Amino acid sequence: MSSAQSLIDSGRADIVAGRPTSVAHLFQERVAATPSGEAYRYPVPVDEHAADSAPGAEQWRSLTWAQTASRVYAVAAGLLALGIRPEDRVALASSTRLEWVIADLGNMCAGAATTAVYPSTNADETAFILSDSGSRAMFAENAAQLAKAVAEQDRLPELRTVILFDAPAEAPETGGLKVITLAELEQLGTEHLAGHPDAVEKTIAGLDKEQLATLIYTSGTTGRPKGVRLVHDCWAYEGRAQEASGLLAADDVQFMWLPLSHVFGKTLISGQIATGHVMALDGRVDRIIHNLPVIRPTVMASAPRIFEKVYNGIAGRARAEGGAKYKIFMWAAKTAREYARVVQENRVATGADSAPLGLRLQHALADKLVYAKIRTAFGGRLRGAVSGSAALAPEIGYFFVGAGVPILEGYGLSETSAGSCVNRAEDVRVGTVGRALPGTEVRIAEDGEILLRGPGVMRGYHNLPEKTAEVLEADGWFHTEDIGELSPDGFLRITDRKKDMFKTSGGKYVAPSEVEGKFKAVCPFVSNILVIGNGRNYCTALIALDETVIMPWAADHGLGGRPYAEVVADPQVNKLIEGFVKRLNGDLQRWQTIKKFHLLPRDLDVEHGELTPSLKIKRPVVEKTYADAVAGMYAGANEA
Repeated sequence: MSSAQSLIDSGRADIVAGRPTSVAHLFQERVAATPSGEAYRYPVPVDEHAADSAPGAEQWRSLTWAQTASRVYAVAAGLLALGIRPEDRVALASSTRLEWVIADLGNMCAGAATTAVYPSTNADETAFILSDSGSRAMFAENAAQLAKAVAEQDRLPELRTVILFDAPAEAPETGGLKVITLAELEQLGTEHLAGHPDAVEKTIAGLDKEQLATLIYTSGTTGRPKGVRLVHDCWAYEGRAQEASGLLAADDVQFMWLPLSHVFGKTLISGQIATGHVMALDGRVDRIIHNLPVIRPTVMASAPRIFEKVYNGIAGRARAEGGAKYKIFMWAAKTAREYARVVQENRVATGADSAPLGLRLQHALADKLVYAKIRTAFGGRLRGAVSGSAALAPEIGYFFVGAGVPILEGYGLSETSAGSCVNRAEDVRVGTVGRALPGTEVRIAEDGEILLRGPGVMRGYHNLPEKTAEVLEADGWFHTEDIGELSPDGFLRITDRKKDMFKTSGGKYVAPSEVEGKFKAVCPFVSNILVIGNGRNYCTALIALDETVIMPWAADHGLGGRPYAEVVADPQVNKLIEGFVKRLNGDLQRWQTIKKFHLLPRDLDVEHGELTPSLKIKRPVVEKTYADAVAGMYAGANEA
């Protein structure tokens, strides 16, 4: 291994070193510091009986930190009254909403450990997670989540109580479980506090930094998920580190739609508590576009797929308008990328953000014609959009940076409490995941694997000591299974997943994510792409198109009224995508080029098990599902 390169920002390390014992302590500090400050915003339906209300209308309400604390402590006291004790696991199966945060903080203030469960997880895997974690209680968003536990109750001997966020219209089947609503739990807690007013404070005071706070199960691209053990110190560190890095600030308004069951969303709650800024919560993906101009966030986080879809949507609309508008967009997109590249190169070389006068003038004109509209669509105040969970195509990154919507690509895993490295708004370096957060160390092993060490690293996999030993060294270094490079000034670049890289039959290594990212940059119609070629004598690809972009194109080319599956099977569409594949191949090494491709009859999704909840492709699942198509692309080939 190479010598360790510590990336601790010594000028900001004190705030991290002096962190409190837990997020519960951090929460207490925040409430004491800004009790009347706005903490959370959340949507509620407008009274349908109001004279000026429209069907489905919503309004946003707020909670102050003091009001949030009142609810959190009531939940914590309610759990104590139910017999929940330190490190007891309490599951949480819900989409992103205010109640998720209230329940999670209530868990931690009661000394319990949250077992995070994606609401999209099926009954079998939900039962596995509840059983493996030994969860004694469960917060469930609605009757559908409750039904998963009831259906698999014989596998859940530890589970006793389910707390529903949304009370069903009719009494649900409980299978003998004790079922109460969140409101009833809060009432129970209020009554418990009346007799034991210091119960929650005493519990928080007794927390230890190494006490289990969260079990997050890896979404896993193969096999059963593993429970990642994250202790109180992990989250306290993440809160202080995000604050110290400048990633989040006290005057921010953050739009949170990411799944809080995923470590990426969860870690940002810690940062929000540390800084005390406002967080607007709404996990409905179909409401993102509607919410942005209402919330007008200064910061938001997302998976790369959302930024790719936004770019494809903009490009698709410009293409549909045709003529001068499309030419203007293409010119503006090229200008944005060139401007962002030149400024970044000059910043690295000289420390100054600069560009030639001619390019600056072009950029200013493009800003008036195109970029300003893009910023307005994001709410008009966005100073940074954090991207994580998968690689962002650099061409997409350059476009948005050049358009004044800097995407701050970051890096982390469930095993590192998510936050390990991130770009800062004042120093974005596209193509990298930025520098390490204060207190985290990075080094590159001899084989190129990225190793991480710091307070955010897990304490092991739940009930899997052998698996833990495979990735976590005795001195704290965690093996990420990612391949990367570290610049002299500490910027980390991810080149691929160690287990995803493959070797062709000709002995050449291929990093599929690199090829896939390049294709997403040149083809505005792609939704997902999977490059194949392990042990083969050439590379192929399975490609799924973005329905919202390809269908308008289809309508303009005589294919209107046909279903998606028929559209992608049409020779015109095949020829269209073939053109982009040829463009891609022009930028690749010979052994990386895509010789053949197959357009899928539908997009990949979580429901069919092809994507993880964080939208990573489950490569083995997709290859198995479309095995016939893969075989067809290699039919007659001389396989070595």
